[in-house]
Amino acid sequence: MRFVTLVLHNVGVKKVRLAFTSLAIAIGVTAVVALGVVTSSLETSELSIMQTGRADFTIAQKGVADLLSSSIGADRLPAIASVPGVQHVVGVLIGTANANADNPQFLEIGIDPAELANFGVTVVSGQPFAASAKDQIMLGWRAAASLHKHLGDTVTIEKNTYRVTGIYSTGQALGDLGGMLPLAWFQTYQRQPGQFTLLFVQARPGTDIAALQSRVDADNPQLTTIRTVEQFGRADRSLALIRAAARGSTVLAIAIGAIVVMSAMTITFVERIREFGVLAAIGWPRRRVLAMIIAEALVIGLLGATGGSFLSWLAVRAVQHLPSLRGVLHPVFRASDYARALTTAAAMSVIGSLYPALRAALTQPMEQLRSE
Repeated sequence: MRFVTLVLHNVGVKKVRLAFTSLAIAIGVTAVVALGVVTSSLETSELSIMQTGRADFTIAQKGVADLLSSSIGADRLPAIASVPGVQHVVGVLIGTANANADNPQFLEIGIDPAELANFGVTVVSGQPFAASAKDQIMLGWRAAASLHKHLGDTVTIEKNTYRVTGIYSTGQALGDLGGMLPLAWFQTYQRQPGQFTLLFVQARPGTDIAALQSRVDADNPQLTTIRTVEQFGRADRSLALIRAAARGSTVLAIAIGAIVVMSAMTITFVERIREFGVLAAIGWPRRRVLAMIIAEALVIGLLGATGGSFLSWLAVRAVQHLPSLRGVLHPVFRASDYARALTTAAAMSVIGSLYPALRAALTQPMEQLRSE
């Protein structure tokens, strides 16, 4: 019997044990992969908010619970605009509202209509709202399609009714799923007069962006500049905590999975101790016995990784439809997520099988053959 065939045969002998061990690994993999996908998807969604504008980097309040809680005084805008290397700064106030059951986290962006072009907004039909209007809104083209609204229609968002004056495009999916409102009215409605959520900074051509970010950070210690996902944790503590939880869950899942695998493989060692003695007696080297047991554990891990990948897909789809995340979480499963499933399951399998594998390889043949 070939080595691979022998490994597969040994794994399938105890089918109930195989099923429960694989299930335990699958649950661990599900937790790791699902949390990783949710974290990366939320990062992508929030980062896309900051990339809605035509800017080289974004400025937010440092260390807030979440990005939309950021609050920047209007006095900071001219101060930052005067920094050498800065070409233009656009301030916006951002909020979310319940538009309907399908859009419970509808994105609202308050902006001065004179800044639309600098913000990277293209009005594809209609016209911008008036700066002093209280009942006018522009909808992103995706939002207009989702809400089934056209130019001149009225749309009610929570208790406010607006007339659609224009349809816009930003080139960012999340931005195009929202609506834009007159800044002055939106600041009053949100009870945040003279406040912005984010500032979008355009640098002059040829400016060293990293150096400019450092200058702005140094001049404004209560604020932080963000350009990449790695810098995102400077502003949003909630996602930083989720990242830490994802890393912690990986370590915990590997530890628990390894214990489950070790328990199952140790029972297997006790049941098959005479088999290992026979293999040693007929000339099997210890390294081959060691490799066989680890290979058996890896096969179990592969089954667990496959099941865990499917379960994580189901879990993420379920989380996606939670009211608090609907319209905000747009999960994407990438090759790296499936690689994480395989590496997690492999780590569980290898770590968990080392002890029984070493016992099987190092126990003397005569001692194994005497065992019942």
